[in-house]
Amino acid sequence: MVQNLHNSVSFNCSKLVTQAYSSSFSRAILLFPTDIREGIYNIYGFVRFADEIVDSFHDYPKKELLDDFVLQLNDALAKGISLNPILHSFAYTVKKYNIERQYIDAFLDSMYKDLEDIKYETVEQYEEYIYGSAEVVGLMCLKVFVNADPKRYEELEPYAKSLGAAFQKINFLRDIRADFHVLNRTYFPKVDFQKFSLRDKQEIELDIAKDFENALIGIKLLPVTSKFAVYMAYKYYINLFKKIRNTEPEILLSKRIRVSNARKAYLLGEMILNKNLKLV
Repeated sequence: MVQNLHNSVSFNCSKLVTQAYSSSFSRAILLFPTDIREGIYNIYGFVRFADEIVDSFHDYPKKELLDDFVLQLNDALAKGISLNPILHSFAYTVKKYNIERQYIDAFLDSMYKDLEDIKYETVEQYEEYIYGSAEVVGLMCLKVFVNADPKRYEELEPYAKSLGAAFQKINFLRDIRADFHVLNRTYFPKVDFQKFSLRDKQEIELDIAKDFENALIGIKLLPVTSKFAVYMAYKYYINLFKKIRNTEPEILLSKRIRVSNARKAYLLGEMILNKNLKLV
C-alpha cells in the first residue's frame, strides 16, 4: 500500500513537470491511453529536469547539480526506489519497459556537453549530440509505445530516431537567439550565426524535411494506442516548422518563434475529431 502510494505521488510529480514545462506536448499526451500516458510523463519528467539543470540554473553550480542528479539516478536504478519522485518514476518506467542503460548514458553525455560552450565543426559531432539529446529520448518512448516488444521496437527504431532528430533540429532553429547569444552554443556545423544566411537556413530545413518524411512512415506503423498522440506531436512541430520556414534568418536571431495556443487548441480538436471519425 505504501509503495503504491509512493508510486502514485511520484507519477503525479512527473505529470506536473510535463504540464508545467510543455503545454503542446501535454496536449498530445492526452491522446494516449492512461498506461502509456504514465510512462511518457515519467520519461519526460526525467529528461526535462536534466535539461533544466544545464539550460536554466545559471546562478548555481550546474556540474555539481548534474553530478548529484546522476548519482541519485544510479541509486534509483540500482534499488528500484528513490525519494526523488522524478527519478523514482523514471526508474520504475525503465524497469517496466526494459529501457537500455546505453540510451540513458547517451542522453546524460549530451547534457554534460551542454555545460560547456559548444561550437560543432563536424557533422559527426553534431549527429552524436542529436543522438544523445533527442533520438534516444524517442527510443525510450518507443519502448513504451510497443510495450517493450523487441520485434516491433526493431522495426520502428529508425523512424523514432528520425522524429526525435527533426524535433531537436527545429528546437535549435527556434532557440537560436538564446543558444547563440546567451548560452554560447552553435550546434549546426560550419554555420556562422554572425552571418546566418537564407541559404544556411534552407539547407538546415531541407535536412529537417527529410527527417519528417521518414518519421511519418514510422508513425503510420505505430500501434493504434500511440499513433494518434505521436501524430499530434508531429502536427504541432510541422506547424512550427512552417512558421520557421516563413521567417527570415535575421528574425530567427532576434525572436523565438512559437505556435499560438489558439492554433494548438485547433490542432488538438481537429485530431480528436479525426480520431473519432477514424480518418487518420
